[in-house]
Order: sequence, then structure tokens, then C-alpha cells
Amino acid sequence: MSTGTLLAIIIPVAVVLAVIAAAAFLGLRRKRLRERFGPEYERTVEDTGSRLAAERDLSEREKHHDALDIKPLPGDVRDRYSRDWNNVQGEFVDRPEDAVQDADLLVTSLMRERGYPTDDLAQRIRDLSVEHGRTIEHYRAAHEVNQLSMKHQATTEQLRGAMVHYRALFDELLSDGGQAHRTPA
Repeated sequence: MSTGTLLAIIIPVAVVLAVIAAAAFLGLRRKRLRERFGPEYERTVEDTGSRLAAERDLSEREKHHDALDIKPLPGDVRDRYSRDWNNVQGEFVDRPEDAVQDADLLVTSLMRERGYPTDDLAQRIRDLSVEHGRTIEHYRAAHEVNQLSMKHQATTEQLRGAMVHYRALFDELLSDGGQAHRTPA
């Protein structure tokens, strides 16, 4: 067999194998991202208009998140946050708007204590979505109601819902989200 014939066989086979390998890699990456981000995966696809752009965005979120120093809370700090949450919930009966605003501040404080940057809401949501993709929609919904509450435009039912939404993320953050944390190398 001549070299030309061998190349005519080998090159197309190599190209086909490369395409299969790339498709397998992308399929595995897509599956991993879907599992990790949950509903946030589809939301990002919808927001970006493309699966490839969404997957690139989610991968960038992971890289940014991996550079953060997210840490579990010591038991005494966790207990203090639990007491603070109970106080905020108790406040809801007499001052629901204030309670929702205090819940927002408490969740933000807990994020900061765990090591999340809290200056920019959009970045905060991106960072939280990496480990809390299944509850980040709760945070978005609660924050929207909190914004209405600050303008005295939220109904009592919306305020009650916001407290439930804040509680979902608060519980995950307080319990470290059920995630195993990296140990220093």
C-alpha cells in the first residue's frame, strides 16, 4: 500500500475519532454542568440564547468560584446565625417589611462570613449558583420582593413568600449546602 493510500485512510479515521471524542467530551461536560447547576443550567441557556454560550458562562462561574475561599462555619457562629434567623422570623408578625429587609441583610452577612464576595448582586448570584444552583431562584425571588418592600409595594403574601425563599438559601448556607469542602493542599 502506498503512503498516499495509507494517508487517505488514516486521516479521515483520525478526523472521525477526533469528532467522536469532542462530542463525547461536550456531552459529558453538559451532563456535569446540568447536574451541578440544576435549574440554573436551563435559565442560563435561556438567558444566553445558546447551550454553548451558557456552558462557557457556567464554566467561568466555576473557575471564579474555585478561586474563592469558601469556608464552613464554626459551630458557635452557626448557632448565632440560627438565633438571628429566629429573631428575624419573630419580627415578621409585627413588622413584615422590616423582617424581609433584615432577612436579606442576614443572608448577605452569612454569605460574607462563608467567604462569598457580597458587593455586587449579579456576581453574588453567579457565585452562589455554583454550589446552590437548585436554590438560587429562591434568592432571586426573595430579593425582588425585598426591592418592592423597600418601596412599600409588596403584599403581605409576597413578604411571607420572600421569607420562605430567604430561608431556603439561608438553610443551605448555614449547613454548608451539604457540600464537601476542599481541604488545603
